[in-house]
Amino acid sequence: MTPPAGEGSATAHRTGRGQAPAASEPPPWQRITVGEPGPEFEARPPGQYAFEFPDTECDGWSTPLFTLRFATVRGAKHRYYRQPRQDAARAAAHEATGGVAFAVADGVSSASHSEFGAVEACRASLERILHLVSAHEGRLDSGDVARHAAERLRELTKWRLSGREPEAGEVAALHATTLVAGVVRPDPGGPVVDVFRIGDSCAWILDLTDGRYRELFGSKTGSDALLVSNEVTPLPHVPDPPEHRRVRLAAHQALLVGTDGFGDPLGDGDGQVGALFARHLAVPPAPAWLAHLLDFSRETFDDDRTLLVVWPHATAAPR
Repeated sequence: MTPPAGEGSATAHRTGRGQAPAASEPPPWQRITVGEPGPEFEARPPGQYAFEFPDTECDGWSTPLFTLRFATVRGAKHRYYRQPRQDAARAAAHEATGGVAFAVADGVSSASHSEFGAVEACRASLERILHLVSAHEGRLDSGDVARHAAERLRELTKWRLSGREPEAGEVAALHATTLVAGVVRPDPGGPVVDVFRIGDSCAWILDLTDGRYRELFGSKTGSDALLVSNEVTPLPHVPDPPEHRRVRLAAHQALLVGTDGFGDPLGDGDGQVGALFARHLAVPPAPAWLAHLLDFSRETFDDDRTLLVVWPHATAAPR
């Protein structure tokens, strides 16, 4: 039966060409469920002035020595309550050394404009890391980078206050954010990871052969944690010195950097979430697939999630 004018079939409407999809086309992606799923609903738009913060971002590229992927997705809680994604991630190739600089941030929910703070902290950190690695033969001064990021948050707060110098506590009240930042650089003995953090975002080394995760900072959810704490001391506070780790990355390992929206369901990596990501990160996935993977559904885990991954090229030699 021919539908009335202007009332094409549902299939024709979906394809836009009046034809059903070819039988050989794969079905559309379905959201991945881990354990008991969370509620399903259509995401609501964030506030009208949050247009700079899309629901999902992803990026991916390779240099002669490394492959990078990152994705950041808005959590179910923010999707439901019309709030913007407060996580951010940025990365850049350091062309002189062949390294990769990176930053991941999680805006603190109690700060009124933390989504801006997270993005600005990532931008400022990358700028400073790229400068320091160029000026100091690859060495990273984590305190210098953290102070530079904190100063950028102060400047952002001053701008938001129409030029007035922020009073004590105003920077944190507006733009507080966690930060994990650093660089992976080539070395004759194998790639070296320099990474520091402020707050509770974290980093891991994933063994691609056995799927085991080694956390680089103290865990709040793993087997080494006696109590789970939600207390965070974020930027603009800068510890003296910040937590800093330097490790060597083997050819069969990958560096993971993520916010607690990923770290909390991951736990110590021995559960279903750890197995899921170990399987899909054995080789670098497409950036869009990493974003899809990160947006898995699991009951009670509704925070924004961000994950950045760096794989070394097994056959690449340092410059």
